Parts: sequence; C-alpha cells; structure tokens
Amino acid sequence: MSISVFDIFSIGVGPSSSHTVGPMKAAHAFSQLLSSFKETSRIRVTLYGSLAHTGQGHMTPHAILMGLSGEQPHLIDPTNINQRTQDIINNNKIKLNNQRSIDFHFNEDIIFETDQLLPLHTNGMRFDVLDQNNSEIHSEIYYSVGGGFIEQDRPTQHHHITQPYEFHNTDSLMALCKQKQLRIDEIMLANELVFHDANTVQQKLRKVEQTMMQSIKIGCESTSLLPGSLNLKRRAHAIWKKVLTQGEPRQGHPQPMNCLNAFAIAASEQNASGGQIVTAPTNGAAGIIPAVIKYHRAFDSESSDESVNRFLLTAGAICLLYKYNASISGAEMGCQGEVGVACSIAAAGLAAARGASLNQIENAAEIGIEHNLGLTCDPVGGLVQIPCIERNAMGAVKAVNACSLALTSDSPGKVSLDMAIKTMREIGEDMKAVYKETSLGGLAVNVPGC
Repeated sequence: MSISVFDIFSIGVGPSSSHTVGPMKAAHAFSQLLSSFKETSRIRVTLYGSLAHTGQGHMTPHAILMGLSGEQPHLIDPTNINQRTQDIINNNKIKLNNQRSIDFHFNEDIIFETDQLLPLHTNGMRFDVLDQNNSEIHSEIYYSVGGGFIEQDRPTQHHHITQPYEFHNTDSLMALCKQKQLRIDEIMLANELVFHDANTVQQKLRKVEQTMMQSIKIGCESTSLLPGSLNLKRRAHAIWKKVLTQGEPRQGHPQPMNCLNAFAIAASEQNASGGQIVTAPTNGAAGIIPAVIKYHRAFDSESSDESVNRFLLTAGAICLLYKYNASISGAEMGCQGEVGVACSIAAAGLAAARGASLNQIENAAEIGIEHNLGLTCDPVGGLVQIPCIERNAMGAVKAVNACSLALTSDSPGKVSLDMAIKTMREIGEDMKAVYKETSLGGLAVNVPGC
C-alpha cells in the first residue's frame, strides 16, 4: 500500500501515537461498522500486550471511548477529552458514532489482558459486539503498529495507488535520484502528487509546520503540572525564559543548545499533556523534528518555506525506509524505533534543507540512528514523561550534530543506512519485552516511588 508523507506526519493528540492515536483510529473504524448491527446491546474492548500494560498511562481508554463516539485524532478538540471520558464513565452510557446510546460499564467493558498477545503485533485490540443476551454477534481485531498506523488481522482490499518512483531501501532510493537527476524531496513530491495536487501539498506542508510550531509555542508558555501520577513540573517555560534573557533565537545567540532544548521539551510536554501535536513519526518522539525545524528557521540564514519543504519531504522518505525494513513502533523496537528514528530522519531533513548531497543526507541519517541503537522504551509509571521528554531534547541535539558531522565530508560512509536499519531491526527483535513499552523493566522499575 502506498504511503503519503502526511501519513508519516499526521496531526493528532498526545500522549502516544501507538497507544492513543492508533486506538482512537481503530475504535472510530469499528464505530463505522455498527450501523449494520441493529441488535447491538453492548460493546466490549480487550487490549493486549503493551496496550494492556501501559494503556492507562498513555490514555488508551480515553482514545477508545472517543473513537467509539465517532471522533478522529486530527479533528478532536483535545481540551475536553478528559471531561467527555469521565461523563461516559459516570453515566455508564456511550453514544456510538455520536448516533445511538447504549449502556457502557467502563470496568467491565474495557479489559486489560496483560498475559496474552494477539499473533501479529504486541499492540492488539479486539472489539466485540454483543446482543442483549451477551452473545457475541461480531468482532474485529486491530493492531496499532506505530506512528498512528493501524492494521487488521484479516486481508483487506487496499487500493494500491501506483506512484512514479517506487523504492523500498536506501540503495533503490539513491539509484532513483541518480538515474532521474532528482533530489530525495523531489522524488517524494512526485510520489505525493498522486494523492494531492501541488497546491494542496504545499498547504498541507505549511499546516504540518504550523502545528509543530504551535506545539512549541504553547509548551514554552505553559507552567501547569503534567497530568499523571508523577506530578512532574514542566521545564520548557523556565528554559525558554533563560534563553530570552539573551534575546530571541537567531544566529549569534549564545545559547543555541538551550534554544534547541526548549523547543524539543516544549513540544514533548505538549504531547505528554494530551495536546495537539504532529506524529513525527511517533508521538513519543514528537518534539525532535519540530525542534530541529525551528532551530533551522532561527539559526540557518538560508532557511525558507522551500527549505522546510525539503526537510519534511526528505525526512518522510527516510522514515519510509524504517517502516518498510524495520518498524517505528516502540513496542517492537524499543525507543530506538521512536527517538532513534526521529533523530535519524531529522538529521537527514536538516542536511537536505542545508543543500547537502545524497551521500551527506544518507550519512546524516545513518549517524543519527547509529548512536541510538539499543535505546530502550521504559516509561516510568507508563507515562510519556520520564525519560521521554528529556530524551526528545537529547535526540534533537544529536540530530543537529549528526547533520554537522555528515556535512564535513561527501564520501560514502563505511556503514550504510541500510546496514544501520537492518541492525536496528535485529536489536529490536533481540531486545527483551520488558524494555519495549511495557514499563516492566529499566527505569520504569528502578525509579523509587513510581
């Protein structure tokens, strides 16, 4: 199935693309089927694997209830999700697809199955339709496979849209660029034009950037505690205030790394608070690309709308290489598949925005992932807060440095990006499940009082 860059960079809500955005999409898809079952008396949802282990902290139940109510991640108002969820729980009623009200008992009708896995992915969900005798009359299984993408357990008839330039690894992408004398972003744009006309692509790219910048702005202004059991104080506001004592971020600013830190932490705190963000390519890593783009706007004299377009389209193309050949799911790869991938594609995007060669773009992407290999996903308290927020800042700093290192030479690297992606996949497969978004190992069990 062909994938759009706007599937990679989709507008949604926090705190997790796999545990919030994906489940909301799945529940919404399920809600669209319910008009066929007039005898529906009860809905039962069973969450498996990582969704069962850390779903509460990732607001998975909230997402499920909103999706069943007919909401979608890119359209929902995130400010009233908590109240709407609480109303459903208090009233023991849910209005399916915003049309038909049925009884819904939260503690009975959402089941967290921590001891079982569905066969195709750890992030599995089963939706059952029951009649008034509690007999099952229909069921659907969905998987949230990372980055807000969902799949079903049975074959579906996807309409394959033929794109002019098909590629599935770095070698084929680079060969296309050389053969057609096109940049990576030009290849990606040509493929994107089968989905949207050129004007729509430009508008959607601007919307993606604007949403990213808005998440940074709100994050820098906010001072409230982050939701959840950790009672974590926001940090972006204080860092931003310190940055501003030396003036607005621009060339010559004495604190460029603190600017980058503020940008990344601000967007990541917005995600952790359940605010509107862009999956880039996941919510857990949603602070890295916005921070690096804002850094590019502030510190690169040649930055422009065109250079940001090159950034996003190039980053999207490189992200597809990870999706095709490994995974961007923390529940499959650990955090190397989230922060590691975001760091890699941000480094490649920044290199492209700065006019880098094909070799330099590949090297930037490879450096970005190589130094995140083995990164575990062990969120404390099942929340996308510790170590996730700070880790976004580190990923943004690494991305900028990876780009800088890559631009010092135009020779092919000893380690190719394809080799690094293969290595990431193998490490992810070898990694213990306790380090893959279950909060059963690592920092999640070694931070006192959490």
